[in-house]
Amino acid sequence: MSNIEAVIWDMDGVLVDTGEFHFQSWQEALAAHDISLSREGFQATFGMNNKGILQTLMGDRYADELIGEIGDPKEARFREAIQGKLEMLPGARALLEALHDLEVPMAIGSSAPVANIEAIVNALEIGGYFQAQVSGATMPGKPDPSVFLTAARELGIDPAHCLVIEDALAGIAAARAAGMKVIAVTTTYPAEELRDAQPNLVVTTLEELDAERVLNIQ
Repeated sequence: MSNIEAVIWDMDGVLVDTGEFHFQSWQEALAAHDISLSREGFQATFGMNNKGILQTLMGDRYADELIGEIGDPKEARFREAIQGKLEMLPGARALLEALHDLEVPMAIGSSAPVANIEAIVNALEIGGYFQAQVSGATMPGKPDPSVFLTAARELGIDPAHCLVIEDALAGIAAARAAGMKVIAVTTTYPAEELRDAQPNLVVTTLEELDAERVLNIQ
């Protein structure tokens, strides 16, 4: 019998590849405040919520009001940029359908604001697969496990019996801190970096997975 009873999906970089949209939106929003963002700086913060991103990028210059002054315009730019341009990553829809057919409870556990989650879920027409959609935007951000623990609680499943699908180092750390198994996909980071974070499995694409493999992960 499988020890995995529920699957929690990160969104950006797992269900859909939005990295370039985020990078460009952050560059524009930060430029309005005379702050430059390198691709390396962006990569180092991928998977964090906006508070964590701004704290990392700005260091001693960070203040909470910047979440509204920089983060909110960034997210508005992002939602405008993705309109009509989203495609699910290879293998994502097939795996969702296979797990759904087996009546496996599923949730989204994302650092993104609620408005972003709703925009992407609605655009991809995947809301019916999920019993919970949890935003970590207003809770301690990944690598803190709060978003995944909240998702497990909303699903009514013990965290020890949940599996997370992630693409970011912060997300892998969050899943491990929650006591969950985790599969990492190489959308955002190379396999070597992901393996250093010690997920249970690293895959190049979700096409490598089927429901049986996910539910019997070791």
